[in-house]
Amino acid sequence: MVNHKRRKRLLKLLAEHQTATVQQLVEWLNASPATVRRDISWLAARNLLTRTRGGAENLLPKKRQFPLSSETFQNNIQCYAARKRAIARHAAGMCTDGETIIINGGTTTFMMAEFLADKHLKILTNSFLMAERLLVSSENEIIVPGGKVYREQNVILSPFDNDITQHHYAGKMFMSVYGLSLLGLMEADPLLIQAEKRLISQAEELIVLADSSKFARKAGLILCGLDRVSTVITDTGASDKAVQTLEQYGVKVVTVEPDEVAPNVGAPFFNPQFDLQSAALFHLDAQLDPRLDSQLEAAH
Repeated sequence: MVNHKRRKRLLKLLAEHQTATVQQLVEWLNASPATVRRDISWLAARNLLTRTRGGAENLLPKKRQFPLSSETFQNNIQCYAARKRAIARHAAGMCTDGETIIINGGTTTFMMAEFLADKHLKILTNSFLMAERLLVSSENEIIVPGGKVYREQNVILSPFDNDITQHHYAGKMFMSVYGLSLLGLMEADPLLIQAEKRLISQAEELIVLADSSKFARKAGLILCGLDRVSTVITDTGASDKAVQTLEQYGVKVVTVEPDEVAPNVGAPFFNPQFDLQSAALFHLDAQLDPRLDSQLEAAH
């Protein structure tokens, strides 16, 4: 293993285990003790890890162990979880093997991952947590746009108008939203608007996943009008008035019964520790590539 790849691997192992002895790193990296010690010294000199007696320690403080974690996302995924899971199951059932779909970042759309595990789709998503989950649990082809990770919403946002998104077309886009109103789909965060509009423009059919609480939420930003929405999947808690209003605008409304038992966020389909740790490694690799590649290549 060449130097820069081995050192990147060493940092990933520390991000996962927090601390490691030289002997552990020797076994994990299949390298000699002398090589491991040199790597530790090299990385410590560049402030990429902390040397300890007989080993090394992850430089990231424990409270930032998972730099991509978001309390907002964690809290939201547990709110109305039984409704969201039922909605996600129905949405996944609308997918046919072989087709291309788009899925935006959101807690309800993230729950689709459990039900897409046995599918064979091409999926474009700006949710790195969904991308990671589908990569390890399914044979779907996963495409993600380039850009920065936006921690609060757990999505990847590109600052460029001409990103990879423009090269992909989908028959369906499945979308979580902040709220629904007569004016259309509502968003509270201006940073998401441009990216979401870009995704919407690449799909023929826009399918919105919104539990009944979203009908009462208001925000100051309009993502798109109801005329762009093909279908809204919600739960049986949605009022008749809300459903009728959507139907008057030509939107097909599907209501589903919430799961009888709310999903356990510690269950295999959603393990916060697993997902956030994987996300941290995903972020670490992206963060270290430019630093290590430039520094290590120069050191050869």
